[in-house]
Amino acid sequence: MACAAWGAQAAEIELLGDRLFVRGMLDGSAFQSFTDQLGSGKVRTVVFEDSSGGTAEAAGEFAGAIRATGVNTEAKGQCHAACAYAFLAGREHRFGRGLQVNGLLIPVSARPRQEELAGRWRGEGAQKTLAEFIAAPTEADAPVTPPAGAPRERWQPDHGVLFTSTPTLFGRIYNSFYCDGTQGRDMSRCETLPDADPYKLGVLTP
Repeated sequence: MACAAWGAQAAEIELLGDRLFVRGMLDGSAFQSFTDQLGSGKVRTVVFEDSSGGTAEAAGEFAGAIRATGVNTEAKGQCHAACAYAFLAGREHRFGRGLQVNGLLIPVSARPRQEELAGRWRGEGAQKTLAEFIAAPTEADAPVTPPAGAPRERWQPDHGVLFTSTPTLFGRIYNSFYCDGTQGRDMSRCETLPDADPYKLGVLTP
């Protein structure tokens, strides 16, 4: 289950019909272009394609813009770190179709307990979880405001809960894993999480 590495170049924005493609790292450099496209009224779905890295602050900005416009989101290929939290902000959020392996790695500061998974990323739960990673208080009108007294952790590369969708002759197979960060890009070293169906957890929309 090794995933191919990809470059961490800054995000590129491309509008194709009513689908706004975002490729590369969400570091905030393309945020103005992103909001300009969303504001055009032409976008129905934001497609994150092979996006990794980025900052919690950038994730909050992209997520806030997506929630404000009520568009859907789609993850095609690998969507890790900042991309994952932006993806969860979609009104409906799904994996892309095709022959590619889709992977969504959501950063966590520690291994979540089984009972925490049910509401951790469902609805506003994703916003609250992201707020734990914001380094400093944001402005009053910022998309994500850290709750008072909440720990402000910095996410680590490749540390999080990974949801994958792999195409087979008989349809797609979904798996969930906890990756502690020591595995690098070799996701076969991650721990399988039982009873962590991404649809039941609200990570993917039916």
